[in-house]
Amino acid sequence: MPPMSEHLYTTSEAAGLLDVTPARVRQMVARGEIESVKMGRDRFITAEAIEEARRRKTKPGPTPKAAEQPVVTKAGGKKKGGKK
Repeated sequence: MPPMSEHLYTTSEAAGLLDVTPARVRQMVARGEIESVKMGRDRFITAEAIEEARRRKTKPGPTPKAAEQPVVTKAGGKKKGGKK
């Protein structure tokens, strides 16, 4: 376990710092994506764990490789699912 920082954040506070919902922070904790400390029934996140999560955080959206893939079209040059 890493050394404890002086300040521990609640999941709600961590969510505000990471610009996500408290439910997303709990999900990250459950998946092991962010470290937490359990005290009684509550979980707390260290400043270091929040900073590490910030460094790893990427913006949502397609990966650059997926964005480069061509659009599949039907014969005749019309896109699938378009109006006839």
